[in-house]
Amino acid sequence: MQNTAKTYSTFNLFIRSSIFFLYSGISIALYSFLCICSFPFPLRYRQWLIRTYLRFYIYLLKIICHVDYRVHGLENIPTTRKGVILCKHQSTWETFFLPTLFHNLAIILKRELLWVPFFGWGLATLDPIAIDRRKKASAMQQIIEKGKKCLADGRWILVFPEGTRMPVGHAGKYQLGGARLAIAANCPIIPIAHNAGRFWPRKSFIKHPGVIQVIVGPVIESEGRTPEELMGLAKAWIETTAAEM
Repeated sequence: MQNTAKTYSTFNLFIRSSIFFLYSGISIALYSFLCICSFPFPLRYRQWLIRTYLRFYIYLLKIICHVDYRVHGLENIPTTRKGVILCKHQSTWETFFLPTLFHNLAIILKRELLWVPFFGWGLATLDPIAIDRRKKASAMQQIIEKGKKCLADGRWILVFPEGTRMPVGHAGKYQLGGARLAIAANCPIIPIAHNAGRFWPRKSFIKHPGVIQVIVGPVIESEGRTPEELMGLAKAWIETTAAEM
């Protein structure tokens, strides 16, 4: 699917985005109650429930707003062990997409997100690692303790090291939490770059038609490296790859 944004008028894009916005609001509200009802069930069933919704959500984004995606580098995802995923953060899109690519995922996020009506309630069913970023020492301890347990249970750990969505072409300050966890758990880092911010920009209502490119980078081993060195390698690959898009 080629980028055909120039063939759509602003009004057309607004109408498409409005329809998708309406669907998002209604479906997230309704689905959150279904997620709440699923709390008594094992985590794998709750994750399946969320993934089913997210796949349909991304499918309707393609149908309504003509935003598609392509994934490259799937061969770089380890099949015999789990690790820490460090992903570029440009858009809302990647937060919806990555749980469909990496099953059994634990997301490191700020605790306040779980308080967001509907969206946060559904997010809570995935048993994320929710931290209070104001308490840095205890937050880091929680990341390592719960992160190691999740990895031991066969779960991926997803970290957006910039902490917040950044405009296309900009890099935020990469926090060391994901690198510290990888070293503490002796697991690899899987870097991911993408250009979702071109088509679903941060703080933008309009969705722009096109094909989001997602690239899974080569595994970066943590053994024998400092957190600064490990994060430096991941950041260099992510930012260089994102810039080439």
